[in-house]
Amino acid sequence: MYRLIRSARRTILSSSSSFSKNQFHWLQCHRSHRVPSIQSRIGTSAFLFRSRPYLTDVMTKSPFEANILRIICSEIDYQSDYAPPHQPATKFNSFAVEDRVGEQWMTMYGKFGDSEDIKIEATMFDGYVSVPRVGDDATGEDARLHISVIVDISKRDGSKTAEFICSAWPDTLEIHNVYVFSSTSRDNKLVRPYIGPHFGKLSGELRRTLREFLKARGVKDELSVFLHEYMMNKDRIELIGWLRNLKSFVEK
Repeated sequence: MYRLIRSARRTILSSSSSFSKNQFHWLQCHRSHRVPSIQSRIGTSAFLFRSRPYLTDVMTKSPFEANILRIICSEIDYQSDYAPPHQPATKFNSFAVEDRVGEQWMTMYGKFGDSEDIKIEATMFDGYVSVPRVGDDATGEDARLHISVIVDISKRDGSKTAEFICSAWPDTLEIHNVYVFSSTSRDNKLVRPYIGPHFGKLSGELRRTLREFLKARGVKDELSVFLHEYMMNKDRIELIGWLRNLKSFVEK
């Protein structure tokens, strides 16, 4: 059931806000990914901050391979100098933050009182919407980047879990669906389980109550701001790591 429900998730994009120079760089590299998707360790991010002994490696290769290596090394240098990444945060408010190196996800862990465990999983940027630029002389469009977020709040005795499927916009956390599982329903693989209505179809009072429920547990708009800052840095770390893996492949 759990796998079926996860495969049924879809994120609905909405509007507003502008993007920074780093966001523009991300957008140029990912322009085709207009539809959000939740997807899926290549080592540790510490290796991203080493020195760059490239020259001797290039000199031992054929002219063709040496040219490829020069291009890759030049790109690594540019990405490292243009906006060098910093070590990822390991804490946000009461949450512990766990980077998943080489993956498109990060995980956060927290607690609420003595009875609940909270787990938050967030993607790297997985989509955007175009919004009009603001200002008297503004023309054209800006991009509003999107992050998919899954919030699991579990009773510590393992009896039940509430799962919130959300969108993290630059300054807003938006809820799309709420699923409730029991310990037995996860084990019973129902063919067509009832997953509840879309959040927008709930009554206004119930929507407000569920938002307050999440806010009391630290899941609110402030979290969206943190996630966007975190993922902007992670995007650069993963890009440099990918380039170094590509360089290592060519060198073999």
